[in-house]
Amino acid sequence: MQNIEDREAIILKYVPLVEKVVRHIGLSNPDYEKSDLVNIGVIGLMDAIDKYDEDKKVPFENYAFIRIKGTIIDEIRRNGPVSRTGMNKLKDYRLAVESLQHSLKRIPTEEEICRELQITAKQLGQVYDTASYLATQSLEKMIFNDEGNGVELGDMLVDTHAISVEEELLKNEQMEALKGAIGRLKEREQLILQLYYVEKLPLKEIAFILEVSVPRVSQIHGKMILKLKEEMRREELD
Repeated sequence: MQNIEDREAIILKYVPLVEKVVRHIGLSNPDYEKSDLVNIGVIGLMDAIDKYDEDKKVPFENYAFIRIKGTIIDEIRRNGPVSRTGMNKLKDYRLAVESLQHSLKRIPTEEEICRELQITAKQLGQVYDTASYLATQSLEKMIFNDEGNGVELGDMLVDTHAISVEEELLKNEQMEALKGAIGRLKEREQLILQLYYVEKLPLKEIAFILEVSVPRVSQIHGKMILKLKEEMRREELD
């Protein structure tokens, strides 16, 4: 932000926004206390203050939210709970679902997925947890692309270069396809998406609303993210 004489005052003003981001992320990592994440988030806030461009006509709160979250996530990634083994299991899950859908001509059940992968229901729940964690970092990247080079909604807010007509069309097509896939989710799954990504409630509060445990919400969240990803894959093949 430009023309700000009292930098400390503006930082203090937006500390509640930092705390909101920390609550929204809702990650459980023994290496960090809530106060640690807030302090890291303040660094992101200061970065947002320095780089904000009023000419972009984007509300500062929206821009800062993305910057703060990105800074916190970057720090957490360095000590993130998702191991290479966890990522490999997630990849095996996707391949198994794809194979089963091809052979069964329908969406496989969790029991069939477990048999295909030779894992227990508890281990399948861990795969969902991995997907849930990754989605808290980037929902768009998790759904649209495995390799990390897909488009993200946040790109529109922070990119300093004008995007091409082709890129704009791709974004619109992906968003329309995603809306359709979300519409095919169960009502409870849509509610979780609404509460988490729109209302920005932490998993703990969502668990209270749904009267289930936090781990259960995390697994439902991860399961529906993988379901959305599979829906998007089928859309591309049609």
